[in-house]
Amino acid sequence: MHINQQQITDYESQYRARLINSLSGFKSANLVGTINDKGVTNLSIISSVFHIGASPALVGLIIRPHSVPRHTFENIQQTKRYTINHVSAGFWQQAHQTSARYAHDKSEFTAVGLEEEYIDGCIAPFVRQSKLKYALELREVIHLAINGTELVIGEITDIMVDHQAIRKDGYIDIESLETVSVSGLDSYHRSQRLARLTYAKPEKPLTNLSLDGEEGDK
Repeated sequence: MHINQQQITDYESQYRARLINSLSGFKSANLVGTINDKGVTNLSIISSVFHIGASPALVGLIIRPHSVPRHTFENIQQTKRYTINHVSAGFWQQAHQTSARYAHDKSEFTAVGLEEEYIDGCIAPFVRQSKLKYALELREVIHLAINGTELVIGEITDIMVDHQAIRKDGYIDIESLETVSVSGLDSYHRSQRLARLTYAKPEKPLTNLSLDGEEGDK
């Protein structure tokens, strides 16, 4: 089946949104935790989180156009702090519910039944139920004129994770934490690892690595 540009343009808007959102495949499912200057917390599910660099430790996310109130974006701009919390198999339905448009003075934590968690030095709330989460400080916002979205770049300041999930070489075994992924706008998935592989070099066959990054193990 070949779908050309004119057909994409002509599709009904919701059909087109589901189709195009599915093209990028499996994406990470994360809850972004924020708080406003009045002390009201906010929680929103986002599937556009991506790694930018390790030194400094930078993570980016895309926030949709500000054509309607975007409480997450507004809170990040106000406080400069936010958290990113992996969604796991234990609360993926509650996580999805945070996409509903709640009033500005109503916390999604309360609305969907998730618990707030705090650490010293970070005003933004974590999701207590999340098994892998980290705090960020806002570093840069880039407006993307092509579609009105905002690229938010933050520097990681704190990481909270079960120490047993961090392998000897620094790899985090997110599968052991039951982290889920999302495809399209509303389909959630468990993962199944195929293998870790050696660093790719010309003329050198790939071999499997152990979870700790040791060569030659299955």
